[in-house]
Amino acid sequence: MKQPILEIHIDIKEGKSIKTNRGEVSMVPFGGTVKSELFNGIVEPWGVDTQITNHIGIKTLSARYMLSGIDKDGKDCHIYVENKAWMKANEFSPTFESIPTFYTDSKALASYLHQDIFYGVGTVQNDGLWIRFYEK
Repeated sequence: MKQPILEIHIDIKEGKSIKTNRGEVSMVPFGGTVKSELFNGIVEPWGVDTQITNHIGIKTLSARYMLSGIDKDGKDCHIYVENKAWMKANEFSPTFESIPTFYTDSKALASYLHQDIFYGVGTVQNDGLWIRFYEK
């Protein structure tokens, strides 16, 4: 099996939801930690996952967050992540796939992470939610 390029343990906070005649919107704040050969650091505590379930039961997830830490060359850097996923709202699965987009100020990582060649796998485990990103 492939090794993830980034492995993120998510620390979910209490969020807010509204229900409307168009569907339901939830905003779930989170923080966390990141470990990998490319980057080690934290998920800044102002990350948010916006979850929208429309009137026909399709759920879209759009998580946006900033990672702060050290790149593979030992330099301080940041990685912005926008991670999107879709699923049927009434079909819960402990595993889901997503499509990430990365932006980074790391000179060592920019040429690699700024490519659109990645996918994510989210897994609910006993110790919480893990997001692992892989190269396609």
